[in-house]
Amino acid sequence: MSLIGKKVSEFTAQAYVNGDFKEVTLNDLKGKWSVFVFYPADFTFVCPTELGDLADKYAEFQKVGCEVYSVSTDTHFIHKAWHDTSETIRKIKYPMLADPNHKISEDFEVLIPDAGLALRGSFIINPDTEIVAYEVNALGIGRSAADLLRKVQAAQFVAQHGDQVCPANWTPGEETLKPGLDLIGKI
Repeated sequence: MSLIGKKVSEFTAQAYVNGDFKEVTLNDLKGKWSVFVFYPADFTFVCPTELGDLADKYAEFQKVGCEVYSVSTDTHFIHKAWHDTSETIRKIKYPMLADPNHKISEDFEVLIPDAGLALRGSFIINPDTEIVAYEVNALGIGRSAADLLRKVQAAQFVAQHGDQVCPANWTPGEETLKPGLDLIGKI
């Protein structure tokens, strides 16, 4: 069953952000666009490349009014330790959520129960806290922050212009489509 349209469940999580610990709840998501990026574990190999890529694009996510949250089943203490030892992770300014009880990973259906780790899931959440787009990758397949940003922008466009849709590889400023009988068989 698809998670599209599913409302994010109530949660409370500790996060490491900007040199401090902070509590993040569902209320922090309400009224704005959010991205949850699940990854297997701190101190691994593919994960820092993805999180560093997100760190490099973080200002662009913020510019379009979207907060980024990375989530793993590690604790917020482990997030801090990783931050303190890794030059790549030190670049991160977005909240790194801790999910040691696996509640968030289970809710988003990315938990690998036997391993206690999360798959690489990327979720775009609208201001009503509904999932509007997501992608889940196997552990060895990294993601692109640029493509995730493009998808956020497309989701925002569609939310604002409900009578138009975004074709493949659409980016802001490019032509969109207005579904209708006149397009059937013409594309």
